[in-house]
Amino acid sequence: MSDSTAAAAHHDHHAGGFWTTYVFSTDHKMIARQFLWLGLLMMVLGGIMALMFRWQLAWPETPVWGFGWVSQDSNSMPTGIITPNFYNMLVTMHATIMVFMVVMPILVGCFGNFLIPLMIGARDMAFPVLNMLSFWAAVLGGAIMMAGFQVEGGHAASGWTGYAPLSTVEKYTGVGWGQNLWALSLFVLSLSSLMGAVNYITTVINMRTAGMTWFRMPLAVWSLFITAILSLLALPVLGSAVALMFFDRVFGTTFFNPAQGGEPLLWQHLFWYFGHPEVYILILPGMGIASDLLSVFSRKPIFGYRAMVYSMCSIAFLSWLVWGHHMFQSGMSPYLGSAFMMTTLVIAIPSAIKTFNWLGTLWGGSIRFTVPMMHALSFVILFVIGGLSGIFMASNVVDIYIHDTYFIVAHFHYVIFGGSMFAIFGGVHYWFPKMFNKHMDDALGRVHFWLTFIFFNLAFFPMHIIGVGGHMRRIYNPMQYDFLKDIQPVNVLITLGALGLGLGQIPFVFNFLGSIFRWNARWFRALAQAAAALACGLVAYRVVLVAAVGLMPKAPAGGGARTVAGLIALAVIAWVFRYLAKNMGEMGRAAAQNPWDASTLEWVAPTPAPHGNFGPALPIVQRGPYEYSVPDESADWAPQTKPLSAQAAAASH
Repeated sequence: MSDSTAAAAHHDHHAGGFWTTYVFSTDHKMIARQFLWLGLLMMVLGGIMALMFRWQLAWPETPVWGFGWVSQDSNSMPTGIITPNFYNMLVTMHATIMVFMVVMPILVGCFGNFLIPLMIGARDMAFPVLNMLSFWAAVLGGAIMMAGFQVEGGHAASGWTGYAPLSTVEKYTGVGWGQNLWALSLFVLSLSSLMGAVNYITTVINMRTAGMTWFRMPLAVWSLFITAILSLLALPVLGSAVALMFFDRVFGTTFFNPAQGGEPLLWQHLFWYFGHPEVYILILPGMGIASDLLSVFSRKPIFGYRAMVYSMCSIAFLSWLVWGHHMFQSGMSPYLGSAFMMTTLVIAIPSAIKTFNWLGTLWGGSIRFTVPMMHALSFVILFVIGGLSGIFMASNVVDIYIHDTYFIVAHFHYVIFGGSMFAIFGGVHYWFPKMFNKHMDDALGRVHFWLTFIFFNLAFFPMHIIGVGGHMRRIYNPMQYDFLKDIQPVNVLITLGALGLGLGQIPFVFNFLGSIFRWNARWFRALAQAAAALACGLVAYRVVLVAAVGLMPKAPAGGGARTVAGLIALAVIAWVFRYLAKNMGEMGRAAAQNPWDASTLEWVAPTPAPHGNFGPALPIVQRGPYEYSVPDESADWAPQTKPLSAQAAAASH
């Protein structure tokens, strides 16, 4: 079929009604948007759960703010106080939702679907119907997961890792069908990811446009391609494990129950054989996105392009050889533990190659500190911190001390939130014009970035400290342990940081929705001015009240610190709203075809990209993906479709 005939067929297929265009669409761009909406919605739910259990850790067994109306007869939050069982459920489901329903749907589902065909010059995915089924399987998995909140006994409460026999014997957690639905939902989500993985691999191998050789693909495509291979190999292991769990719980089999001859360690081996490749399924797309953003906004070709590709391939290969470092405390032979320690240390080498190449890309560049660039820089900073803390855990001797402490929680969040989430935010800002034909507001984007970056570090960096101090994770009330009472103020600080991190996402929500629906920014600027004036007035009033002799009763213990913290918070709020009132532009202004002067193929396609992406003829690739500061070009960039000059063509041969 010719390009023109294919384009006409795509157009005819797309000229359907509401249901085939927006609901059961087979267009990869619409499916990407559906994955994005699904992930963002679940992010709200998972974030609220985190704030709730953080409240319990900071102020144990006190009513959660805003939930005092809950009945005394509630099994989960009587009068707003979180019970131990409900706390375990919150911790379990927060992690499950954020990993399987937020990061994977957005980084892999959204960006994979949206970018791969556009960046390699294809009209769509290789299997459009399978692509649609992949999304709706994810929705079905999410619906099953949400149903677990409605059953008697509550949802799963055995931790997101689901260790047996805690997860397989009902009497240990008191959870019945909630744990069964947890296993079923992960099984369905595994099938969804497998459908996507088959599609991605086939599309990249078979559907690259003319001239798009392997080493002309952007690193974002390379990272998604390698992620798809990992998913294809890892997700069946998870699906098998949760199926065996379901059989143990429902049909009475004994795969994991030691009382009946089962082997609990089998679950750990299965879960972590999936689990460590899963870590790179969550972070590799972020590495590819950050690489593209750093190159675009430093106006330089990526430093060591082939080394970056080979390092991602090395990370993917080595990820299959390190699962045992999660099991150092399982009673394994010290000799085997030493082997896993060595493979874990070796995997740091390709990660370090990527880090130095990112720095090499930035060195000497003409850096543009746009909102996407700020998120990409934060990705590098926070990924390095998370990677360095991982080196400590790679040592089987050190792991004896820090295993299952908040040091592990800090490491995981620096890699997954600090890495994946900042890549998500950067990617959304960068590709928003291509996705929605509109721009997000720059001022709101900067406020969101700084609030997220500051409060993220305030929430998670102190976890390293209390982790080394022996603070265990997944405990309900730290004040029940005498040796933890002295570090309880750090727990309060962490929770304040988490609350600030949660509130810091409000500007992103306003920006995202306001830009899509083109809200009038004038009313928001007026509201921001009023809020700034109110906050400034409250600061001034509080300062005068504190300074005036006799106007305040004697403050209780800690009252002075709370007063100072309140003044600082009000001052920050006043500054934020004043900044927004002064700098906010038009929300959702129309996007140009290539607003970032980027060289990759998605910016060659019209904006908005039509069904079939490129019109009657597919583009022909003439050069690499990072053509910036090219010596023989008048501009500081050149699209991949622009033919090389005679001098450059001769030099390439």
